[in-house]
Amino acid sequence: MPRVTLIEAVNMALARAMTDDAGVVVFGEDVGVNGGVFRATVGLQQRFGPARVIDTPLAELLISGLCVGMASQGLKPVGEIQFMGFIYPCIDQLVNHASRLRNRTQGRLSCPMVLRVPHGGGIRAPEHHSESTEAMLAHIPGLRVVIPSSPEHAYGLLLAAIRDPDPVIFLEPTRIYRAAKGEVDDDGVALPLDAAFVLREGRDVTLISWGAMVRETLAAADTLDTEGISAEVIDLATLKPFDEDTVLASVARTGRCVIVHEAARTGGFGGEIAAVIAERGLISLLAPIARVTGYDTVMPLLRLEQHYIPSVGRIVAAGRAACRFN
Repeated sequence: MPRVTLIEAVNMALARAMTDDAGVVVFGEDVGVNGGVFRATVGLQQRFGPARVIDTPLAELLISGLCVGMASQGLKPVGEIQFMGFIYPCIDQLVNHASRLRNRTQGRLSCPMVLRVPHGGGIRAPEHHSESTEAMLAHIPGLRVVIPSSPEHAYGLLLAAIRDPDPVIFLEPTRIYRAAKGEVDDDGVALPLDAAFVLREGRDVTLISWGAMVRETLAAADTLDTEGISAEVIDLATLKPFDEDTVLASVARTGRCVIVHEAARTGGFGGEIAAVIAERGLISLLAPIARVTGYDTVMPLLRLEQHYIPSVGRIVAAGRAACRFN
């Protein structure tokens, strides 16, 4: 089984989807000749032709509008937005059309589109290139929001997203595009959407995260283990709708919960998870729910961004503090 990076797994999934379904079309800025800004689509235009791998103008509203139009007519478009900071022109199409097409037509039409978006910081990018605004997208009824944390998950979840009959926003964590490799068999097998992954079992505290922050969360669990604290790690994977049952079952076992995300704290998706636990799992809690997040500022540039992104030390301190409650 080949070992590939996350970006290579995305490329493999796109190629598999296009091979299996002639209705899958890929397009975006520089995705054809150049293979995309991160080379996620490298080689696809040569393999499938310029009619199915299309270079677009620098116009995000156009890309999202093409997705809606193609999807409504039976194709399965996969659009690429180069960075999450450029997604805001797409909001009109996502809110007013993609997310409500099924409802508007009383089920006559659906919108089987995927919008791929590099997500988060940590790559020393300029302003508008390091956004983590997944909570904004999760607030839109009718959209799925998916964030993989490994090559294996990227391959299986992207295949599932492309095959889904409704719109999916697929956020790809740039910081781990090439940070590690995983074993990915190009077998066309999708992973389930709307399901969290328990990456590590534990008894004392539940650590919940998604995307690139899963790496630091797992490292924090290793450190806590050396201190005699057994941490369970959950990769949420799908934020909207998120797997409430897996989260609640874990908190019922451990009695403590730390939520970790790179996005700014206020209005971050961690608050939604905390609210669900408070509503449905309050009696399980032995300690207050803790959040380890980015700060309520824009992502700083270059060297300072490492002070913004939650560190292993901050996660360990939160887990340690939670376990002081008996």
